[in-house]
Amino acid sequence: MIELSHVGLGTNNFGRRLDLERSRAVVEAALSAGVTHLDTADVYGGGDSERFIGEIIQGRRGDAVVATKFGGGGNGSPEYVAHAIDASLERLRTDYVDLYYYHRPDGVTPIAETVGAMQQLIDAGKVRALGVSNVDAEQLREAAATAPLAAVQNEYSLLERGAEADVLPLCAEVGIGFVPYFPLASGLLTGKYRRGEPAPPGTRLADREIDDETFDRVEELERVAAERGLTLLELAIGSLASQPAVVSVIAGATTPEQVRANAAAGAVEVAP
Repeated sequence: MIELSHVGLGTNNFGRRLDLERSRAVVEAALSAGVTHLDTADVYGGGDSERFIGEIIQGRRGDAVVATKFGGGGNGSPEYVAHAIDASLERLRTDYVDLYYYHRPDGVTPIAETVGAMQQLIDAGKVRALGVSNVDAEQLREAAATAPLAAVQNEYSLLERGAEADVLPLCAEVGIGFVPYFPLASGLLTGKYRRGEPAPPGTRLADREIDDETFDRVEELERVAAERGLTLLELAIGSLASQPAVVSVIAGATTPEQVRANAAAGAVEVAP
């Protein structure tokens, strides 16, 4: 399996909610906390996420493991693969990507064709490892039969556990690293949202109503965390990071404090 820091930094806020200098502060805090896995995509911030990362780590490329993605806009053609990697490398100011994901199957191009084209990028020295994202078990099997895969990145949290049915066990079976995204369920598992209270301004769910059933589940997890002497954040990230097939947990952050808290939570061993 690929070696990544237990917690990865999700950067979909770079170029959107965070400008270059605030992004820099978050990346600096991440690297200082041992979070060396930086996860981005060509569509994040309209390309600014990759541009910001490229500028921030210029001159110290070896300090970070950079993962990026293509195909989020719905194009998995082999021709697009060749174009997408060159554009990402230019924005990232580097000549290679450590981990390159097919962001989302387009429903048209056979995934074997896309992954086959990705393998050529390894042969060309532009990519060091391959991954797929937002796939089901059948798509993962097909992709893995085409080229060696290092990772699959799917949504997974204590509130969204569909991966446990098939994709996560398949990863354990065939030796592909699983990388959960949205481990905090868009912030629901941080403890910042309380029943009967308005959501904190500026948060991701500030304009969305959270139903009672969701609060029931969150409050039950809070009780479980308290019984184990943990915070909800520690339970949410630590329980995923403790699973053998999980190689890194992608957690977004908008402040250095959040990065440090996420990193600390990833170091907590949580028994099943």
